[in-house]
Order: sequence, then C-alpha cells, then structure tokens
Amino acid sequence: MSPTLDASAYHNLLRSYLAEDIGAGDVTTETIVPPTQRAHGELIAKAPLVLAGIDLFVEIFRILDSSTAAEIHFHDGDELAPGQIPVRVTATARALLTGERVALNLLQRLSGVATLTRQFVRAVAGTDAQIVDTRKTTPGFRALEKYAVRMGGGHNHRMDLGDAVLIKENHICLAGDVAKALEAVQSAKGRARWIEIEVTNLNELRAALAFKPDIILLDNMNPLMVRQAVEQVRLHDPARMIRTEASGGITLGNVRNFAETGVDWISVGALTHSASGVDLSFEIEPE
Repeated sequence: MSPTLDASAYHNLLRSYLAEDIGAGDVTTETIVPPTQRAHGELIAKAPLVLAGIDLFVEIFRILDSSTAAEIHFHDGDELAPGQIPVRVTATARALLTGERVALNLLQRLSGVATLTRQFVRAVAGTDAQIVDTRKTTPGFRALEKYAVRMGGGHNHRMDLGDAVLIKENHICLAGDVAKALEAVQSAKGRARWIEIEVTNLNELRAALAFKPDIILLDNMNPLMVRQAVEQVRLHDPARMIRTEASGGITLGNVRNFAETGVDWISVGALTHSASGVDLSFEIEPE
C-alpha cells in the first residue's frame, strides 16, 4: 500500500474547491456565528467503509483556520465500522461550518472508491490476479481517485497517455491490423513503461504474440475465452514475460471467475466511474 497522501501538495487544489463552494462568502455562517467562537467536530462513519483522504479532510479546515487541531484515530486504508470516529477536529466554528461540505464531499468520494476497490480485491483473494484501475476518472481528480484505489488495495494502470503504450480497437482500425499497429509502436519502447495491445479474439491474440508485447489486454471476453487466451500466452511464453489483462464486463459477481483463469491483471473502470460515496457525517458542537 502506498504511503499517506501529502495533503500540502494539494493545497491550491483544495483552495479552488473551497472557492467554488464559498462564492462571495458564507453568508449564513457569517451572520450567525461570531468570528472568535470555537467548536469541535467529530467525523462519524455511518456504514462500513475503507477510509481514503483523511489528511485532505483536515487540510481543508486548516486552510480556513491555521489554528486547526486534529486528533486522527484512523488512517487511509483502514476499515471502519458504523459508529467509529476517524478524526476529531477543533477550529473556529466558522471554519468548521464553511469547510464542512467540501471536506465531506471529498472524503466520501475517495473513501467510496477505496471501499469498492477493497470489495473487488477481497473477491479475488487467493488467486494471483491483481485488481487495477483505468483512466475512467473524473477530469482533474485522477491523482486522488487513483490514490484511493491504492488505499483499497488495488493497483494503478496508466496514469496518463504518456505513461505507457496501449493499443486499443480504434488504434488497430486506423493502423490497418494488429501487426501494423504493433510495428508502428516499436519506436516508443524507449519512452513508454510498457507496450500493451487489446485483442478481442484468439486470431488477434496470435498476431499480437508474434511481437512479444509486454501486456496483452483480453477485451470483453468471457471467462472461458480468457482462460483459453491465457493458456495460449503461456504456451508461447513459458517464462511468463508477457502479462495478461482481462477487461470489460467485470463485476463483483463475476470477477472471481475471471481471476481463476490465471490472468495477471483485471482492470475495472467501475472503481472510479461508478463508486458511490460512503455514508459519513460531521457533527459540530461548541467548544
């Protein structure tokens, strides 16, 4: 699991989130709460969850009040049961009220990604398959969502288009065929972490194997087809230098079936594009 997130590195991003929400000023809080009044807030888990983004949660209040103090009892990657309190924050009441919504939105979203990822990771436990994410992330939010995947026990695929070569169906169509696409990307070996190609059937797989790519993505194949494809890759590459990845139509209900085919990676776009926010509340009381 990756180390704790450096919240200070996201200071400007968090400021932009606050600016969006505060607008011309928190008129409700500013007219009700004296500027010197202090309060504390307890974050409470309302459902089972995996925590991700707790330092960002606290950093939002520190931006609004530099005197903010936090007692953090649980850290990113920890599992919480309903009723548990991961953090208690003390600051000006205005800071707590004004920052509450942004802080909760961020933590609920990231913890939702981590929680769903943990469910997929648990579903394939005991196999050699790793759960990996995709680029199906919220624009401007990718680094944080992929961090949350790691906190859930998953692994990151490409961080961006410059990270690695991934030849997909449309690339193959424009290049002419699998062989032509793989020939064209050989020049990228020096600047890409790996070369990967997507195949949709066993004929495309055989064509790809001739070029010994680093990874072969088995797209929208059922578990039986994935097993057959993995066996062909292993016969061609007994040293297991070529990794295999299954993608498309993967759910919590069938991911175990895919994992038991012997595939190396299982990529799941739902980790980031369909994760629901977890249930957390922030209860504020006068100090």
